[in-house]
Amino acid sequence: MTPKFLLPLALLAAPLTPGEHRFQSAGVTLWYKVAGAERGVPVVFLHGGPGQGSMSFQRYAGPALERRLRMVYLDQRGSGRSERPKDQAAYSMAILVEDVERLRRELGAERIALVGHSFGTAIGMEYAAKYPDRVTRLVLAAGIPDIPAMIDAQCERLGRTDAEAYARASAGVAAGARPRCDPFRAYPGKNQEYVNRNMFPDLKTAAMVDEADEADGLKNSGELSRAMFDQGLLQYRFARPEALTMPVLVLAGAQDHQAVAGPQRAFAAKLPRGRYVEYAGRGHFMWVEDPERFARDVAAFVGG
Repeated sequence: MTPKFLLPLALLAAPLTPGEHRFQSAGVTLWYKVAGAERGVPVVFLHGGPGQGSMSFQRYAGPALERRLRMVYLDQRGSGRSERPKDQAAYSMAILVEDVERLRRELGAERIALVGHSFGTAIGMEYAAKYPDRVTRLVLAAGIPDIPAMIDAQCERLGRTDAEAYARASAGVAAGARPRCDPFRAYPGKNQEYVNRNMFPDLKTAAMVDEADEADGLKNSGELSRAMFDQGLLQYRFARPEALTMPVLVLAGAQDHQAVAGPQRAFAAKLPRGRYVEYAGRGHFMWVEDPERFARDVAAFVGG
């Protein structure tokens, strides 16, 4: 007998079946995609932004990673294909961490590996510190373990390279304050241009990232980023390196003047099982600039 009601195929698919999936977390519908190897620990990618979505990472890093790993791309709440609540109470670091835990349970995976980029590294560190027994390996690419130190490094560079910009950035900042300037005041009305110059040694890479992120109208609309900056993201500092007991790989671009290499190198040295790798000549998006090397490094580490 033919049943009267048939569930949509998307609802019948197992959580780790290759393809797109959706699940509920704290009242918000989140999107994720499974791709790559059929076996192995799920490797969950946590994108940056905040609010960037996983689109450009899937396009540029995905093909090389998927030949080696079982990838899971999560669009965080307020990002990509996931639901974008307007209420800022729907966003916090604690909520984002629990979204990852809800995804792990959704996948039916006892343990997962995490690859974070930029803002996503903060989520990865916080999750791994709270749930260390559920993380096999943690990769931090263009990490932000100490944003005040990162901004101080930007201020020092401004002082060396553009005295007038540094004067604008440091005006009104109390002596001894940390960070010692506000680099977003360095070039009034040109914040995005300033950030792009910091992140991209070659601005062609910026165009590649923007094109991928804006495909299908999915660009960053700002819900997540506004909430996180309003909640003090620029003062974020991960102060519990000893809590990250799993192996951790820190990947930094030597020419990344946004997520500056120095604080990442110092952080890796504090980790119980940390390893630091610096990409000469690369910027904030080393996985666009050198996807094959990035995939080799990540796969060798995660597979280890």
